[in-house]
Amino acid sequence: MLFNSFEFAIFLPIVFLLYWFVLNRNLRLQNAFVIVASYVFYGWWNWRLLILIAFTSLCSWTSGLLIQKFRSEHWKAKFVSITNIVVNLLILGVFKYYNFFVQSFADVFLDGNADGLLLDLILPVGISFYTFQALSYSIDVYKHKIEATRDIIAFFAFISFFPQLVAGPIERATNLLPQFLNKRNFDYDIAVNGCRQMLWGFFKKVVVADNCAIVVNQIFDNYQEQTGSVLLVGAIFFAFQIYGDFSGYSDIAIGTAKLFGIKLMQNFKTPYFSRDIAEFWRRWHISLTTWFRDYVYIPLGGSRCSKWKIVRNTFIIFLLSGFWHGANWTFIAWGGYHAFLFLPLILMGKNRKYTNTVAEGRLLPTMKEIIQMSLTFLLVVIGWVIFRSENIGQAWEYICSLCDTDIWKVSYRFFLFPQHYESIFIIVMLVVEWLQRGREYGLEMSGIKVFRLKAVRWIVYFIIVITYILVVSTIGKSDFIYFQF
Repeated sequence: MLFNSFEFAIFLPIVFLLYWFVLNRNLRLQNAFVIVASYVFYGWWNWRLLILIAFTSLCSWTSGLLIQKFRSEHWKAKFVSITNIVVNLLILGVFKYYNFFVQSFADVFLDGNADGLLLDLILPVGISFYTFQALSYSIDVYKHKIEATRDIIAFFAFISFFPQLVAGPIERATNLLPQFLNKRNFDYDIAVNGCRQMLWGFFKKVVVADNCAIVVNQIFDNYQEQTGSVLLVGAIFFAFQIYGDFSGYSDIAIGTAKLFGIKLMQNFKTPYFSRDIAEFWRRWHISLTTWFRDYVYIPLGGSRCSKWKIVRNTFIIFLLSGFWHGANWTFIAWGGYHAFLFLPLILMGKNRKYTNTVAEGRLLPTMKEIIQMSLTFLLVVIGWVIFRSENIGQAWEYICSLCDTDIWKVSYRFFLFPQHYESIFIIVMLVVEWLQRGREYGLEMSGIKVFRLKAVRWIVYFIIVITYILVVSTIGKSDFIYFQF
């Protein structure tokens, strides 16, 4: 079920009313209802995929109990933990990566002929997200960071909670699970705050991302016929498309969770205002970045080891991050590209140079900050070209075309694209997020004094809703990009 769908507009208020006004007196019954609602939400695409998420939940819950039982016998606890990791990664590998590995093998050794070897598999929506969330639980139990829970209903609700089920944030059991183990009380102010965050998320997804997608698809589908200037437009618009799409989903998910008294972690912190690549990765898809940091990078030794191991560890987490995004060499290349950009900073100990908010306490950035943000954004845009391309060849041709001298010439084709409205929407989003860059999301009203006036707030709400309706009626609805991951 899509957030930006008519079905969800009916589903959400029904679930909300039953959750708070019918089932709120019994915690286990309320959690059981969360599971039912989440399975309906997820099974709306294909009910057969519910078997996988139920199996993943059961494996991780059981492994947690066994790990805790065998804590005095370390080798047994370790065996259970490794077994659970292998089983879950095997499921993920078969459904997401089997055909990729087989086809890659066939391309090298069988002249590309993989007939009879490929499987007709459906990629389960969000399998990478809920698999990593389940794995983090059993690993945290093994590391004594959290006690295993015997409450199977609360645990299944933790894994399947519908707002963040299919595209994150990838929550940790230490944050989310206790919220299902304790009684929740309705808070009007938090619920209103959640509605605002949802509204801002819908603006970024539908008004910004979906409009940018029209231009991006036209340019990338015919990139060989475009001039360098048009290709640059396509690359920049894709940067805002993927940001509006994914951060918009996160805002909707976090806002929806607030309606049910659940607090999810922030997943984006205005990443395009970063002053270097290290800061960008602290602000982009935070839940995944910190997952790889805590469960892969640090266990490998992190940055407290020899230079060679630092290099190794950096490339491992970035290549894994790229491969996590999809079964294509372009994603691996994208991860490797960012590893090359990140490596000098970590080797020189400058990877945590910028941990504060840019231009903190000031309305405008300095010229130095403008140059830093522009250069970082340009490097990120080049990476997005690799990410968006269908194969390495297309990525290479696209980037080479960007380097042509005609990039400074504005082609007449530029004016054939309806990107002028999209540019306005992008500017509005950037201005709002710049003014709110130190806050959780763009419409957090406490950040701007004029928003404290009720009339002003409702005017803003009205404009966003009308714009949303006009865009949907014009271009329709579309899936979220990260559903494929």
